Amino acid sequence: MLLIAVVAVRVSSRSGLPSLLLYLGIGMALGQDGIGGLGFDDAELTQVIGYAALVVILAEGGLGTQWKEVKPALPAAAALSTVGIATSVGITAAGAHYLVGLEWQQALIIGAVVSSTDAAAVFSVLRRVPLPSRVTGVLEAESGFNDAPVVILVVAFSTVGPIDSWYMLVGKIALQLAIGATVGLAVGWLGAYGIRHMALPASGLYPIAVMAIAVAAYAAGALAQGSGFLAVYLAAMVLGNARLPHWAATRGFADGLGWLAQIGMFVLLGLLVTPSDLLPDALPAIVVGLVLTMVARPVSVLVSLLPFRLPWQEQTLMSWAGLRGAVPIILATIPLVTGIEGSDRIFNIVFVLVVVYTLVQGPTLPWLAKALRLGDSSEAADLGIESAPLERLRGHLLSVAIPPKSRMHGVEVGELRLPPGAAVTLVVRSGKSFVPQPNTVLMREDELLVVATDPVRDAAEQRLRAVGQGGKLAGWLGTGGGTRGGARGGRASGTATGPASGRTSGRGKRTSG
Repeated sequence: MLLIAVVAVRVSSRSGLPSLLLYLGIGMALGQDGIGGLGFDDAELTQVIGYAALVVILAEGGLGTQWKEVKPALPAAAALSTVGIATSVGITAAGAHYLVGLEWQQALIIGAVVSSTDAAAVFSVLRRVPLPSRVTGVLEAESGFNDAPVVILVVAFSTVGPIDSWYMLVGKIALQLAIGATVGLAVGWLGAYGIRHMALPASGLYPIAVMAIAVAAYAAGALAQGSGFLAVYLAAMVLGNARLPHWAATRGFADGLGWLAQIGMFVLLGLLVTPSDLLPDALPAIVVGLVLTMVARPVSVLVSLLPFRLPWQEQTLMSWAGLRGAVPIILATIPLVTGIEGSDRIFNIVFVLVVVYTLVQGPTLPWLAKALRLGDSSEAADLGIESAPLERLRGHLLSVAIPPKSRMHGVEVGELRLPPGAAVTLVVRSGKSFVPQPNTVLMREDELLVVATDPVRDAAEQRLRAVGQGGKLAGWLGTGGGTRGGARGGRASGTATGPASGRTSGRGKRTSG
């Protein structure tokens, strides 16, 4: 199954279909109505495993989130994750009640479940689309933030008995979000400080430590009665922007875990569903999906982003890019576990809605971005810098990858004007390495090895990034070369063997602005 899922990634990348659909298909093929004939109906186990997989996916997404891109998008993302969620839940629930005939409790559950954009779907699709960093930052931050309030709403609506009054529900959501954010930021900062100041005996231990810290943030947030999902995302984002040692290995490890979590989660959800039971609920699912996609999402985007005065093109794309994935299906197992009336129908409607509208929205996003003239592929790509600390020698070895569109192309080594204590010691070009001279001209796709003493390590990286963005005249042109931590999938990652991506993810790396 795992090998088939890996091959499915290739099919997904060529066809433009989100990989989650193929994984769901694999699970359904293995199920009792498929060729596998496996009977599986344990909703509680699916929910537990789904939560665990979601923690890993959020951690991977947070590790790849570029603070430089997300920082200006935080207010808009926060508005979409609160005001936008409330608006979407209300409109979708009204449509489910009046158009489909569901009871109000069932309608509210569906409205809450499908109002959450899915981190895995957003990360995997958007990072292959060359969008402006502001749009990508808002959408990705929203997908990382909105799981927390939605989970609280679904649990509240799925309880047997009277639902809390709206002001108590709002207060509970605000408190849990505040606790989760505080715990996540604290754990992330402490974890980054510890990793930077502790020399582990093997490079392979750094990725394990980083992921363990991220998962610990979820546990700490949940134990503190806060939002564990928000805690893990923020902790991972702090770690991803902290310029930790052996970062390329950490990103690769997190990418692999993210893929494994996606595969296991989607296949299990495909096993849980019985295809023959979906047909009676297909039409209601399409009706609810139309209300969500054509009314609730656009109105929630318009209301939430009104104070930010974003161009209508960007708001249109954000309205269409509210991708759903495994998260709504996992949340639809909550009423199954609590046993409220009509829970089976809720699950079937959500499943069909996610499949149909992901099939429609995912492949059409690049076309819509092009039609709205929001492509962003012309900007110079940031340098990929990987740092390996030389603790005993009190120095750093920087591996610098020059992307094809970097303005470092054509610059002589001497014109880099690195601070005293830093020097280019090796250039790798077309598979051959040589020691450069001050008049050696750097070229696109080159890799540089730069040795820097501990006091000037950050200044050396800042200067390299400045030249990469502004060329040899960076200092006079005002290009500061502020460091871009993290990978983003966000988001600057990069490896010792290839250019970094402005937005990279284990689920679809690319070179972008």
